[in-house]
Amino acid sequence: MEPVIIVLIILVVLVFIALIKTIQVIPQASAAIVERFGRYTRTLNAGLNIVVPFIDTIRNRIDLREQVVPFPPQPVITQDNLVVNIDTVIYYQVTDARAATYEVASYIQAIEQLTVTTLRNIIGGMDLERTLTSREEINAALRGVLDEATGKWGIRVNRVELKAIEPPTSIQDSMEKQMRADRDKRAAILQAEGVRQSEILRAEGEKQSQILRAEGEAKAAALRAEGEAQAVRTVFEAIHAGDPDQKLLSYQYLQMLPKIAEGDANKLWIVPSEIGDALKGLSGAMGNFGSLGGGSGNNGSSGNGGGGTERREKPNID
Repeated sequence: MEPVIIVLIILVVLVFIALIKTIQVIPQASAAIVERFGRYTRTLNAGLNIVVPFIDTIRNRIDLREQVVPFPPQPVITQDNLVVNIDTVIYYQVTDARAATYEVASYIQAIEQLTVTTLRNIIGGMDLERTLTSREEINAALRGVLDEATGKWGIRVNRVELKAIEPPTSIQDSMEKQMRADRDKRAAILQAEGVRQSEILRAEGEKQSQILRAEGEAKAAALRAEGEAQAVRTVFEAIHAGDPDQKLLSYQYLQMLPKIAEGDANKLWIVPSEIGDALKGLSGAMGNFGSLGGGSGNNGSSGNGGGGTERREKPNID
């Protein structure tokens, strides 16, 4: 009985192993290569698949999703004989699992070597300045070459990106100095523009201020002149309306004499000839001053014909 039990156990184990080998579950976005006696038979897609146990074998499982592979920095010589280190990133996707398995031994290594070779060919025809400013051009050229070469491997290169382009240290220092000089130049230009705008605005403000001040002074002068004219007109009308006599006019003349003599700079002042007639009317009331005024009036009449003016020097009293 014991040998029979052992045989049954062995059979159960073999059946279990056969079932495991027969049923193959492939995840989504994956594929598996099936070989029968070492020869390619078919490609298993995602889902539940049945194979012949101990006859069919799974050669390779391939991820069909887009893959991102960064490559280490590669030294590349430019057209002007400068060594730059370039980091690249490749975005690729396996489109044919059979070709990716049998057309190339290691498609990752093949893509890396092809990228380095193509990159050196492209950068070798550019100088450093063009290399630093033509990333899109380099990416497009690199992607075109890689996509054409990897198509027969069942791989599609979607994108190629340059992560970094590092020129030599001496060139980096020179570039940094140049950038600093450019920034200083732009700052000086902006500052000069600001000062210029400020001066223009200040000049415009002063111009407007002077215009407004002049307009205000002109209006004030006009109003002042108009007021003085109105005052003279009012006084004139009041005098003529009051019909003043000779005594009142003489009194007004006497009040104006001190104002005529005001100021230390007045060396010469003019006495109207009519002052003699005015003083005659007040000669009785003023006494000796009236007699002096009458004499002055006679002199004025005889000298000027009664209708002119008399020039007298202002006494210098120190």
